Amino acid sequence: MPAQPDPDAVLMLRVKRGDRAAFAELVEKYKQPVMNFIFRSLRDETEAEDLAQNVFLQVYKSRSRYRQTAKFSTWLFTIARNLCLNELRRRSRHPAESIEETHAEHEDQPRQQYEDKSQLAPPENLLQGELAQKIEEALAGLPENQRSAILLCRQDDLSYEEIADVLKCSLSATKSLIHRGRETLKEKLKRYLSTGDWNR
Repeated sequence: MPAQPDPDAVLMLRVKRGDRAAFAELVEKYKQPVMNFIFRSLRDETEAEDLAQNVFLQVYKSRSRYRQTAKFSTWLFTIARNLCLNELRRRSRHPAESIEETHAEHEDQPRQQYEDKSQLAPPENLLQGELAQKIEEALAGLPENQRSAILLCRQDDLSYEEIADVLKCSLSATKSLIHRGRETLKEKLKRYLSTGDWNR
C-alpha cells in the first residue's frame, strides 16, 4: 500500500464497488497516455485504438479482483504492455500480416495522430516533420523491452521502481534498459538533434 493515497487507486476502488462515473474518470485521464504507449509500441493507429479499448475493458472486467498493492497507473500499463506483447507475438506467428499491409488497408481512412509532445523530450520547435518521423523510426528500431522502458519513463507519474514492476524485471535491469535505449536513440538521432534533454 503506498504511503500516500493514490487518487487513481481510490477511483478504482470505487469502480470495484460499481461506480461507473469513477471508471469514466479513469478512462478520460488515461486513454491518451495508453493509446500513445500502444501506438509507439506497435506503430499502427487502428491497432492502438482497438487495443486501448481492450485495456480499459480488461480493467473493468477485472474490477472485482483489483487490490491496491501498487499505483493504479502501474497496474494499467502492465495490462497495456501485456496486450502489446500478445499482439507482437501474434504478428511474429503471422508475418504476412505486416504493418504496411495493415496501413494499406486503411489508407483511404483519415490517419489519426497520436503524437503527444509530452512523451518525448527534444525541443518542441524541432518535433515536426522529418524529425518526428525519425524519432518514431528510432523508437520502433529499439528492442521491445528497451522501447517499453523508454516509453514508460516518459509517463511522468511512474517511478523507476514502478516501471520495473511493469517490465517484470529488477530495478537495476530497468535502469540499464533505459540507459541503453537512450544511448541508442541519441546515436540514431544525433544527425537531427544538436540539443535535447533525454534525461529524466
